Amino acid sequence: MSKQDTKTRIFHNPRCSKSRQTLQLLNEQGIEADVVEYLKEPPDAETLQQILQMLAIGPRDLMRKNEDEYKTLQLQRAELSDDELIQAMVNNPKLIERPIVIRDGKAIIGRPPEKVLDILS
Repeated sequence: MSKQDTKTRIFHNPRCSKSRQTLQLLNEQGIEADVVEYLKEPPDAETLQQILQMLAIGPRDLMRKNEDEYKTLQLQRAELSDDELIQAMVNNPKLIERPIVIRDGKAIIGRPPEKVLDILS
């Protein structure tokens, strides 16, 4: 199976340098990724659930805690359920850590961008 036969998807923010570097790294590896600009096309709760399962992390671990929305919505509160945290990301996609690369049922956060090489082989 060639690299082209495997579908690769990146949840991308073109304004983020790490996201741009990750996309460039994929291109340099000869991988044409399906680019999802998640700020324009936010993932739904089910998609986020699947990503969290592939990453083997909880919703809070996928959140950008320095965003104003995180503080405004008081998402640090321990009593919030996973579903509530996921819904906060659906409603405020800016909270989602980026970039996320998905390939062959595996996902990885491209921070640093070189981490995506782990799921490409």
